[in-house]
Amino acid sequence: MHFYCEKCKKKYPLNTLTYHCSCGGLFKLYKTAEDIIPSSISIGEIKTPMLAVNFDDFGKVFLKLEHLQTTGSFKARGAYALINELKYLGISHIVEDSSGNSGAAISAYAAAAGIDCDIYVPKGIAESRVKFMKTFGTHVHYADNRIEAGKAARRAAEKIYYASHIYNPLFFEGIKTLAYEIYEQMGNKVPEYIFVPVGNGTILLGLYYGFEEIGRLPAFVAVQSESCSPVYSRFKHRKLQPESYTIASAIRIMHPKRINEILMILQRSLGNVVTVSDDEIHNAQLAIGRKGIYVEESAACSLAGALKFFKKGKPDNYRIVLPLTGAGLLS
Repeated sequence: MHFYCEKCKKKYPLNTLTYHCSCGGLFKLYKTAEDIIPSSISIGEIKTPMLAVNFDDFGKVFLKLEHLQTTGSFKARGAYALINELKYLGISHIVEDSSGNSGAAISAYAAAAGIDCDIYVPKGIAESRVKFMKTFGTHVHYADNRIEAGKAARRAAEKIYYASHIYNPLFFEGIKTLAYEIYEQMGNKVPEYIFVPVGNGTILLGLYYGFEEIGRLPAFVAVQSESCSPVYSRFKHRKLQPESYTIASAIRIMHPKRINEILMILQRSLGNVVTVSDDEIHNAQLAIGRKGIYVEESAACSLAGALKFFKKGKPDNYRIVLPLTGAGLLS
């Protein structure tokens, strides 16, 4: 098992301190059927429930309750795979940048593994998220904004292993398990559509590579905020609009590093992109709340996107899965 460059195919060991190729290409993971990521570190991760729920004037959808994962988001899956492999490799100190969920997940698993952890976060994120990370013994550092947090983490990564949920393909290996669970819970069938909130595209990438292994793809619809929609702009060949505030802070990413992979996934799956307003996100959050489920605003984007995409009506035989990506209690 090793990393290789998506552009020039140069190989790198998993414990390399560099996070991209010398040619500038991003890493992919080479893994054979015999390569198994170790699983000595566990904090009680679960197979999350999937509920069939009816929404008025829309019909039935399947809610995949990822907010019930151990650290409050789907990113526990990625952290589980990443940290287990790093523990096996003997890495004792890691750095990451995050606006909340990935930092919380990596902090928790690093603590369980006895790995020292530094997380760079933008000023203004919810104090509950910072407290969550610090509870695990993580060293939290503030930067002026999300972009500066990433720059600071990458500077630190010159000497410390960069456990990035964006750059490190080991993280996506963990997210792939979500695809297998959905497939199993649907009776070994692939849904027609999966609506996914997209910032850096972590969940979309993991789901795609999981369903690719299964052998059949759903149509993926990326959901972005109207206030921050770089994937929408590229996919629809529109001019990129300036970033502005959105309540969906977890997907407020203006320059996703893996945007070319994201676009490839949408094209190969015959998918699409839809943008939603803050009002539509808020209303979707309330609609999910009326079902007794409290999720963060970014998680509600999946329902907001489905409602907008099928505003002229959804075919009754379409199976639509909405991953609820993060818990409301930490937002």
